[in-house]
Amino acid sequence: MQDGTEEIKEIIQEDIWGSVKEFLNWGIHIGEGEKSIHLTLGLLLLLTVSIVATKLLLKWSRYLVTRKMEPEDKQKFSSVFKFVNYVIYLIVVLLTLSGAGIDITLIITASAVLFVGLGLALQEFFKDILGGIFIIIDKSLQVGDIVEVDGKVGKVFEIKLRTTRALTRDDKVVVIPNHKFISDIVYNYTQNHRTTRESVHVGVAYGSDVELVTRLLEESVQEHKKVLKKPVPFVLFNDFGDSALLFSINYFINDSFVDPRIKSDIRYSINKKFKENNVIIPFPQRDIHIFQHQKPQKNTDADNP
Repeated sequence: MQDGTEEIKEIIQEDIWGSVKEFLNWGIHIGEGEKSIHLTLGLLLLLTVSIVATKLLLKWSRYLVTRKMEPEDKQKFSSVFKFVNYVIYLIVVLLTLSGAGIDITLIITASAVLFVGLGLALQEFFKDILGGIFIIIDKSLQVGDIVEVDGKVGKVFEIKLRTTRALTRDDKVVVIPNHKFISDIVYNYTQNHRTTRESVHVGVAYGSDVELVTRLLEESVQEHKKVLKKPVPFVLFNDFGDSALLFSINYFINDSFVDPRIKSDIRYSINKKFKENNVIIPFPQRDIHIFQHQKPQKNTDADNP
């Protein structure tokens, strides 16, 4: 029995396993010793298994990270995962080649130089990617928000990982790099709620009835359909100007994106009511003082004997 067992082990080790090793070792062999390179079927099989296992692991990791996200946010992360996948696949391939006895020092050195160059050239790109990730995580920006960036007001209609797109008030699309939202001052008109307070400023002539002016200003906004009844609009007597008494009518609306049109309507109404009630909007006035200098008279007494 013992002899039979040893014979079976010998057959397995020498015949079967030997044939497998010989099959896996079939391929291209270059050089001898430490600097030799062996491109064999076993290496290709090892690479295939490593890549498949890495792919399954990455897929499982992506599921864990994005399982609680909204479908739109998952789509925004797709480019990040693609980039991470490429990096991990490259690392797996290099480790597999190193484990197979191939010297990868030259490859790593060249890759390091390449990545440093890419990093310097793509600084803004990576800033935009980080900005997009922060926007998705902290929910600081949503589709439909009205934002002001570099003096431009727009309504956000698309948020991607690198850029955000918004429609301006003149129906033009502005593409905003996402790093703007983490490095610059950005006004989000609708971050807390949709209601915003707006105002229209006007000046009236000195001597005008300020109580009448206040009532006319209040009526001009109360008649507008898009001005909210609550909170109640109110008038401020802002200052005594150089040539006018300065007032502002403050009101609340639910859609600040169309505010320029609402302000235009209110100005039309104010102008009409002022004319009907003889309230004057004065021109800028300046007082000019002219000083006339007289020429000094000559002393003629010295000329007379």
